Amino acid sequence: MGIKRLPTELVNQIAAGEVVERPANVVKELVENALDAGAGRIDVVSEGGGRDLLSVRDDGRGITPEELPLALAPHATSKITSLEDLESVATMGFRGEALASIASVSRLTLRSRVRGSEEAWVIGSEDGGTLEPEPTSGPEGTLVEIRSLFHNTPARRKFLKTDATEHARISELLQTIAMAHPACGFSLRFGKRTVLELAATDDPRRRVVEVLGRELTDELLTVDFEGGGITIWGLAGTPSIAGPTSKRQRIYVNGRPIQDRAIQHALREAYRGLVEPGRHPTVVLFLEIDPRLVDVNVHPTKTEIRFRDSGTVHQAVRRALKATLSEHDLVPSIELGGGGGGPARDWGAGKLRAAGSGGGAPTFPAAGAGGGTPSYGSLRQGLEEPVSPVDFLAPIEPAPTGEENATPELMPRISNDIRILQVHAKYLFIEDAEGVLVIDQHALHERMMFEQLKARIESGPLEVQQFLVPDMIEVDAASIEALEQLGPLLDRLGFDAGVIGPRTIAIRGMPSFLLSRNVEAGPFLREVLAFGAEQGVVDEIEPLLAEVLDMMACKAAIKAGDRLSDHELVELIARREEIERASNCPHGRPTSLRITIPELDRKFGRSS
Repeated sequence: MGIKRLPTELVNQIAAGEVVERPANVVKELVENALDAGAGRIDVVSEGGGRDLLSVRDDGRGITPEELPLALAPHATSKITSLEDLESVATMGFRGEALASIASVSRLTLRSRVRGSEEAWVIGSEDGGTLEPEPTSGPEGTLVEIRSLFHNTPARRKFLKTDATEHARISELLQTIAMAHPACGFSLRFGKRTVLELAATDDPRRRVVEVLGRELTDELLTVDFEGGGITIWGLAGTPSIAGPTSKRQRIYVNGRPIQDRAIQHALREAYRGLVEPGRHPTVVLFLEIDPRLVDVNVHPTKTEIRFRDSGTVHQAVRRALKATLSEHDLVPSIELGGGGGGPARDWGAGKLRAAGSGGGAPTFPAAGAGGGTPSYGSLRQGLEEPVSPVDFLAPIEPAPTGEENATPELMPRISNDIRILQVHAKYLFIEDAEGVLVIDQHALHERMMFEQLKARIESGPLEVQQFLVPDMIEVDAASIEALEQLGPLLDRLGFDAGVIGPRTIAIRGMPSFLLSRNVEAGPFLREVLAFGAEQGVVDEIEPLLAEVLDMMACKAAIKAGDRLSDHELVELIARREEIERASNCPHGRPTSLRITIPELDRKFGRSS
């Protein structure tokens, strides 16, 4: 078969296959054109899941009657005129093929009235054939109506989902665009039912909250960052509202909603240790960057872009989010179940022992003592003997448990200005400014060890304890390959291990602190290698480093059931103030929960 020039109609339908996958793509192209035309109001109507009708009306500048035929011609646009313009695109649309492509697979009507003009003009197109413009009536702005979408390409029409599904995608798309353009009002109607109504506003936060849900208002933190030629503004959700999907994550570059792997990775890294695996934080970020440093002409739908320096963008996003999260108290409050005014639970009155009191009644802080969480120094004041900071990378010996009248369930620890209650050798209860703070001792210690390990490894490899006799372990082939890939990482972590047979690894040394915490070398290295095998070949070693440090911290941390001495309890609480992200363990689980005074008042039926 010889080479032939394709007919214009077929060219447009091929282009439509790239640009118009489903009705939501049509809405996207038309709404972006309206925004480029300076619209202050955009109204969208859909019927039959967008198959029967898609209508987009705006109050923008409008199109002159002479330019109406060009608007439907392929690769005709007012947004770029030269290669230089293409290299610094500042508009939403620019390729000039959208209307021509849409017209080739639908029955299209375009009505427009230029601002200040006395009459409107209309032009029609069916299956790519364009009629002559005619005068008509209508308000200033432009109305595009798309009927019988894909009527001449039944195979594509057949692959569309149900009306409800297609409408949901249109709604999601319009909300995504609306977030970035608060100065424009939007409405969406499915048939006669209005499903979205957003008034224009000069408050970007208000628009984002309206879209995400007003119930999230108190859980959204403002991100405001500038550096490296990049300005970032947005809202970052607290870990407590992380969801099962990434549906509430929106990233915009110069007003354009985009998907970018580097930014997504930066987002995950910023929330590492604050949300549990499988959960996705709520984040809406707007990046402003020199258009010359961004290539938006990577994909016909313009949702994928390419940065000239993705590393700088990655660093900026990560820094912006981490700075915001570190500035706020991320300890979640909990609600006690049931109605207010019910009987209080019997906490075992009379079974509490004050440290050093010989089993007598516990003492309480003096009147007026401690409204907020006491400082690191004040916690240590009043102990019977001075204590130096506990090295949390060294073993922590359990407290004695044989004292007379002591119970393993409830054990208070007391200094002069705070009462620390260890419950079931698992949870710690202390007072803070807002109520009662409940701390998971393992989760908190795990976070502390993770942060200390991370700081130590930045200054050099961890100390190695060499074995007199190597520890031999049998592993599978995937773990052997993982050992080769992770070799440099394991050296930094203090492991001395090598392959000595087809399935045999000899462990000649391990990190001293793990050994001091009674962590067995063989099982732990097996776990690390299994993780490495699961990850496969990776370009970046730092995320793997964080994961393995997390494993090390978890293994070495004090456990639920470990009884702690007075000094250890005081040090654990005091160190909480000194570490980053003390509110969550490295896995993302909370280390602390707060029962607020209003919640306690509600449960006890108190009005104040």
